[in-house]
Amino acid sequence: MTDWTEQTATARTWFETLRDRICAEFEAIEREAGSDAAFDYAEWAREEAGNEHPGGGTRGLMKGKVFEKVGVNVSTVRGSFAPEFAASINGASPEHPEFSATGISLVAHMANPHVPAVHMNTRFLCTQAAWFGGGADLNPPIPYEQDTEDFHARLRATCSAHNPTYYERFKKWADDYFYIPHRKVHRGVGGIFYDHLECEDEAGFERNLAFTKDVGEAFLDIYPRLVRRRMESAFTPEDKQTQLEWRGRYAEFNLVYDRGTLFGLKTGGNIDAILMSLPPEAVWS
Repeated sequence: MTDWTEQTATARTWFETLRDRICAEFEAIEREAGSDAAFDYAEWAREEAGNEHPGGGTRGLMKGKVFEKVGVNVSTVRGSFAPEFAASINGASPEHPEFSATGISLVAHMANPHVPAVHMNTRFLCTQAAWFGGGADLNPPIPYEQDTEDFHARLRATCSAHNPTYYERFKKWADDYFYIPHRKVHRGVGGIFYDHLECEDEAGFERNLAFTKDVGEAFLDIYPRLVRRRMESAFTPEDKQTQLEWRGRYAEFNLVYDRGTLFGLKTGGNIDAILMSLPPEAVWS
């Protein structure tokens, strides 16, 4: 495996910086709502037999008045995939199962059903290849066309600044990926999803890191605006029931189909951090 240690450290620094800025903005929203809720951070260390430096991460969790449950995780890990899992990962194989990875992952479940839930993650992963992946998608229990249009417009502008083909490609990827086959419904109103933006050399790394940074900046710009737009909306018991039923669909996707959940479980990640994406309460009618 090519040594991407320096690049991994650079990506990790960005992910940690982005986490700090997102958490500060979310705490500011709680203050605006009259809440003193703050993120609680828990460090965790990965364990792998024969690996002296398996890495670990930090799980940030907040439960507040606006954000019923929001988790923001950053992890940096390295080791070897199990042979059968290695065969499914870009650039890895049973003969070359070594990997390193660093990334940020965020899921927010909101108290008010009119405020959209959201998912965002970006990552840098190295096997025999090195690449960036990630994206952001909006998951409203009660969709608003204006929110959907604004969210997509911000992501479209970000993509267009880097490559004129990115938005349509990555939007379709999100539409295809965030789909629940057994329900025949999408998990939300979409966004972008990308993977395997490969870094053949330092120039490729810098190019793809720049795009990944801008995806993070786009999220930090647009999502707090949507929260502030809806967080004081009145809602009925029927609205809350709609939200709880929708959350059940969200949980089904994350437990059955989500590749990030599978990756975390297969690589010895922290269980609480992996499953922080699950909603605090859901119903199945």
